[in-house]
Amino acid sequence: MNRTRRIRPIRRVASALAVLAGALLASSATVPAAFATRVPPPGVPPGPPPAPAPAHTIVVVGMPGWQITLIAVGAAVFAAAVAVILDRARATRRHLTASSA
Repeated sequence: MNRTRRIRPIRRVASALAVLAGALLASSATVPAAFATRVPPPGVPPGPPPAPAPAHTIVVVGMPGWQITLIAVGAAVFAAAVAVILDRARATRRHLTASSA
């Protein structure tokens, strides 16, 4: 039996475990912020928290439409370029033949 056939499933399991570990690490980084509470200083009787200060809006409008269009076009061009590069790399690998020295 070819040794590579035995390694391939192990590699897939290892990569799946690495993805799950990364997801767990990312979620554990955001959990403390989600469950944060205000703790009153010692000696202050517990009660309702003070009202937050009023916030003034600085930005009135969002991103202009031409910027959104520019970002979408740039992402599409980048994705097309990556697809072409990967397709050419796969085609090059397929046509390589071993010499029979």
